[in-house]
Amino acid sequence: MNPKTQHEIWQGKAGRIEVSIDRPDHNPKGLAVIAHPHPLFGGTKDNKVVQTLARAYLQLGYICVRFNFRGVGESDGVHDHGNAETQDMVDVVLRAHQELPAELQAEPIALAGFSFGTHVCSHAAPVLAQAGLKLGKMTLVGTAASRFRVANVPEDTLVIHGEQDDTVPLQSVLDWARPQGLPVLVIPGGEHFFHGRLPQLKQLVVRYYPS
Repeated sequence: MNPKTQHEIWQGKAGRIEVSIDRPDHNPKGLAVIAHPHPLFGGTKDNKVVQTLARAYLQLGYICVRFNFRGVGESDGVHDHGNAETQDMVDVVLRAHQELPAELQAEPIALAGFSFGTHVCSHAAPVLAQAGLKLGKMTLVGTAASRFRVANVPEDTLVIHGEQDDTVPLQSVLDWARPQGLPVLVIPGGEHFFHGRLPQLKQLVVRYYPS
């Protein structure tokens, strides 16, 4: 992502988890952990949408953690359709939180995901809350509502979707969001990977969080 990105190997329930960490230059305000798209279709922590989300959180002053789900890159284990991947995300968030400076450990943690990663985020969040962590606003991009059982999310969650997404139709996201009374921010003309719209995506996330 940039020359200052740290690359580490952490331990999870399935063994090694490959992690990339970006830190703001001054006075970090908290932690953001970002989940990547479907591993069986080329999804990794280095996906362009995932990196765009990391850039947004970095601009906002967050320590940004991206990681590879089990079976991807140098992460051990095999794909488990989102079930064990939820444990991967929980393990990463707990470890990242533990390594925060003491003055940041009480700050809300931002979770974000793209496509398959939105499904994992939605299920990891209540597990982390039950473990006693304080969670902040969540960002879901390209929510995979037509492909997975995405859980209900808090009412302040930022949901962004492309109008012309042919991987996850917009209608399926609206159908998922409607019973929750959850707004969906639609990028006109945008498709699943937001080609040509990544700067706009970044700015939408930046504007959603208080400076």
